[in-house]
Amino acid sequence: MKKLFVFILFISFQLPFLFAQQISPKDDNVMKVLAIGNSFSEDGIENYLYDLAKAAGKKMVIGNLYIGGAPIELHLKNAHNNLKAYSYRKVGEDGIKKTTDKVSIEEALADDNWDYISLQQASPLSGKYNVVMRGLPDLWTYVFAHMNPDSKMVYHQTWAYQQDSKHEGFKNYAGQQLVMYDSIMNVTSQIAKTGDYEFVVPAGTAIQNARTSSIGDHMTRDGYHLNLDYGRFTAAATWYAKLFNLDPRKNKYKPEKITDIQAKIAKESAWKAVKKPFKITKVKK
Repeated sequence: MKKLFVFILFISFQLPFLFAQQISPKDDNVMKVLAIGNSFSEDGIENYLYDLAKAAGKKMVIGNLYIGGAPIELHLKNAHNNLKAYSYRKVGEDGIKKTTDKVSIEEALADDNWDYISLQQASPLSGKYNVVMRGLPDLWTYVFAHMNPDSKMVYHQTWAYQQDSKHEGFKNYAGQQLVMYDSIMNVTSQIAKTGDYEFVVPAGTAIQNARTSSIGDHMTRDGYHLNLDYGRFTAAATWYAKLFNLDPRKNKYKPEKITDIQAKIAKESAWKAVKKPFKITKVKK
């Protein structure tokens, strides 16, 4: 009797996970993406991405497992210990964001039939190949073992800091924006070649492209986090282009608080980054 009770208890805990795993992401006609990230994934996908998808007639669900400043090794520790350490922000099909505290990676992976799951490094370390690879393969292995068999993993390329940034981590790159950018490109281009990821989201190159425009080196709000309006919109347009394989320049959506020219710069910067993900392309606006 005791063994039967334990078996029933096990099944009751595992049933939601098993059910989610049985439904292929290909079968529901909804794009679903989950980021295991930090404030840079917040900047990239929590704002404007849903609106871009909606404007294109696409259904979308967005999840972000958030811990501010979290590096890969912290995600790995949380994974191996199944810690309920995350603020889980989820934008549903209705566009409404709901936040649930104390969620584990395993719980979020089982929460929906995700099309894509995104990994990334904390921004100060994102251009340090040896540091990234110290934990990334093991985190990939953990996620692969717990995700839907039809899900795909992607890697989020973060951006270099503003040239006058006071972030302590900028010292890793001698306080030079282009040194940081080139370092991130070196890391992400090598990651892209492994074949472990469906694609790299070139948000870092999109932001750098936008810096060649009339906006200049004003893409962040504090030297490293993106400007709440055109900065975040640039990153969202890059995600949109990669997820749906669509040209954001043909999408009519524009946030209310940004100008027409800022919207054009954001979309152009994103599209050029998709075409050349590891190289800066000038934006003439």
